[in-house]
Order: sequence, then C-alpha cells, then structure tokens
Amino acid sequence: MSALLIFKALHVAFMVSWFAGIFYLPRLFVYHSENPHGEAAELFKVMERRLLYFVTPFAVLTAVFGFIVMFMYGGAWIAASHWLHLKLVLVALLYLYHGYCFKLLADFKANRNIRSSKFYRMFNELPVLILFAVVILAVAKPV
Repeated sequence: MSALLIFKALHVAFMVSWFAGIFYLPRLFVYHSENPHGEAAELFKVMERRLLYFVTPFAVLTAVFGFIVMFMYGGAWIAASHWLHLKLVLVALLYLYHGYCFKLLADFKANRNIRSSKFYRMFNELPVLILFAVVILAVAKPV
C-alpha cells in the first residue's frame, strides 16, 4: 500500500470523525435553546464544550492530511483540478462554520443565546449540504 493511499485514508477517516461532531453539536444547541435554564442547561454547556473541543483536532488533522495528499499530487495536478478549487472553497466554508460554533458555544456559556431552536435546526443542515457537494466533487470530479 502506498503512502498516498494511507494519507488519503487518514484524510477521510478524520473527516468522518470531524463531521460526526459537527452534525451533533448543533443538535445540542437545539436542545439547549429549548432548555435555557436550570440543570439541563448546565449539562448542555458541558456536553457542547467537550464535543467541540473533542472534534477540533479532527478538523485540523483533516486539513493536514488533505494538504499532504495535494502536495503529493503536485502543483500541476492542483492547477488542473478545477473540481478541487470548488471543493476547497466549500471546505473553507466548513472551517468558518466550525469557527462560528465556538462563538455560539461562548454565547451559550455566558447565557447570551438569542437564537431559536428553529435557527439551530436550519444551522444543523448546512454542513450536510456542503458535505454532499464535497463528496460529489471528490468522487465525480465534474469540473
């Protein structure tokens, strides 16, 4: 087995692990926004913080192994792979989404949440849509 395949596998494995958390965290925000006070709210604060800090290294390692794979393919491949350019834009949006989760976490921690559970339900769908687009781009390479 080649090093390239190992790095690709690690990239995908860390991406799947990252997404498990990115899919679940906004669901916790939904429940927290519906239970803003009391013992449940305090439990949600702990769960949200632990989850976000647990999956953040997976986000970092996803990027690290993704860049290693791109480096191994080389600059000419990167320049010619237009699907990759679009994928990288979508991935950048996912990292912005991840960063925004830290802001939301801080708002909940300080009891400053102003958003409804409906907002968090819609917020929860964004990474799903981006993931579908990224997977289609990476597998089908349509552009």
